[in-house]
Amino acid sequence: MKMNKNSIGREIPEKIGKLKLSPFEGAFAHTPLVRQDKGNRRLPRLNKLVDTIEQAVLKSELKDGMTISFHHHFRAGDYVLNMVMDVISNLGIKDITLASSSLTTVHDELIPHIKKGTVTHIITSGMRGKLAEFISAGHMEEPVLFHSHGGRARAVEEGEIKIDVAFLGVPSCDVYGNANGYTGPSACGSLGYAKVDAKYADKVVLLTDYLAEYPNTPFSIDQDMVDYIVKVDAVGDPEKISTGATRITRNPRDLLIAQNAADFIAASPYFEDGFSLQTGSGGASLATTRYLTEYMEARNIKASWALGGITGQIVKMHEAGLIKKLLDVQSFDREAIRSIGENRLHTEIDASYYANPLNKGCAVNKLNVVILSALEIDLDFNVNVLTGSDGVIMGASGGHSDTAVGSGLSVIVAPLIRGRTSTVTKRALSVVTPGESVDVFVSDRGIAINPRRKDLIEHFCDVRLPFHTMEELLDKAERLVGRPDPIEFTDKVVGLIEYRDGTIIDVVRQVKGLE
Repeated sequence: MKMNKNSIGREIPEKIGKLKLSPFEGAFAHTPLVRQDKGNRRLPRLNKLVDTIEQAVLKSELKDGMTISFHHHFRAGDYVLNMVMDVISNLGIKDITLASSSLTTVHDELIPHIKKGTVTHIITSGMRGKLAEFISAGHMEEPVLFHSHGGRARAVEEGEIKIDVAFLGVPSCDVYGNANGYTGPSACGSLGYAKVDAKYADKVVLLTDYLAEYPNTPFSIDQDMVDYIVKVDAVGDPEKISTGATRITRNPRDLLIAQNAADFIAASPYFEDGFSLQTGSGGASLATTRYLTEYMEARNIKASWALGGITGQIVKMHEAGLIKKLLDVQSFDREAIRSIGENRLHTEIDASYYANPLNKGCAVNKLNVVILSALEIDLDFNVNVLTGSDGVIMGASGGHSDTAVGSGLSVIVAPLIRGRTSTVTKRALSVVTPGESVDVFVSDRGIAINPRRKDLIEHFCDVRLPFHTMEELLDKAERLVGRPDPIEFTDKVVGLIEYRDGTIIDVVRQVKGLE
């Protein structure tokens, strides 16, 4: 038997049976992250802190052509993406694929980085503002790939999106990388999208403005996932998390839509003790929960759990005993942030648990009712939540298609008319959610049940609600606002809309004449 001498002088067999043995080479030979300062108490404690973002980028060995990722839990209050991109651009790194879970108006600063060639490809759930107009005008060579939240988790886990370096803003973190989203001055709540990136990225850089004492428990991101940590002045503005799409509407028209939706749900076979629900991020969607509260109290019905982007209204229902448990992939306001940090029945989940269609079972599959918004819905119930009536990108796929297909009852809420445009169209400009997974459209001027749901049509045959066909709603809208001239597009594809399973459900083309 052949023997090898290890570093402490012991004879070790080279092989025993089929087992090949590696001789010991020293306590620190293959474990570079452990402390090597034994006996010298004046040396600093082991930590992963670096002084600047530039140092973190250099240490991560980011190179031309790599893929980087960010999360959007700070929404319009995010500071991290712009800070990091400025550093990467100044270092002269080019041809980067930017895989942010979503983009907002605060990320308009990406435009010069695209023009410079720092960023050449974007993968995201959605975008708004000047950046979205820039993309819609065809100024990027490669089309943006738009995915759902569940589709992104699937793609990251399967390696379709290979993240070389994840730059993740966290409201609190210790020096070894244990981080959460619900402590510190910039608390944003759940880190459900960041958790997937932290788990699968080759390198993980955390940015924080609050260093907590080790160990920072409970933690959302574990120390064993983290390579480097940068302390910055601020990672985000929590006050801007609940702006825009996450604010409950005060518009009387939207409140009428919400009342109609609540009336429909309360009369449906899904409204029973122990049902589960999710509301979307639109104003009418959020307001529907207010009216459902009245029905639940009147009938002594309690929901077993609520899912998704959790809002203060959902938290109030939970604390009033109307919803037993909350599963939170993204906290939408201050009350949700407070609750997830205090309440043991308010549970943080990652995006894969939430909606990955190809894992062993995601939460959307257990949903009874989901309430979702729409920019357009056509006669076949196909829904557009990505482009406006002018064809310009202005929204996000989000969890729309994930929850629509996973739920027992998917309810789309939207005004019949926006400005001088009908929400109901013959053919949606950009399809994010296919009509076969949509069950009912609720507007301020009527309710339409998808003809595929014959069971619902039969159930509601004796219920007095303002039911119409989609054709009748379209006719009603066109009598009020007329029929718009068709939008002109070029042949250039500026966006690919990926369905949650990785297939392409539609494309977005360049708007003609848009500069």
